[in-house]
Amino acid sequence: MPTTPAQPPHARSLAAVNEEIRALLSAGGLVSPEGRLRYQELLVEWAAAVRGDVAEAA
Repeated sequence: MPTTPAQPPHARSLAAVNEEIRALLSAGGLVSPEGRLRYQELLVEWAAAVRGDVAEAA
């Protein structure tokens, strides 16, 4: 029977990732190439956190 993989122990909460995304956006951090890269990384982390929240709710 397949199981849903657990979140890695280093995964941050959805709220923590959202907070960092908001801080990046409010600081105008998307202007630099590094800021855009960080935003993309945060989106991937955000998606993983959402999947983790859904798995916990199930």
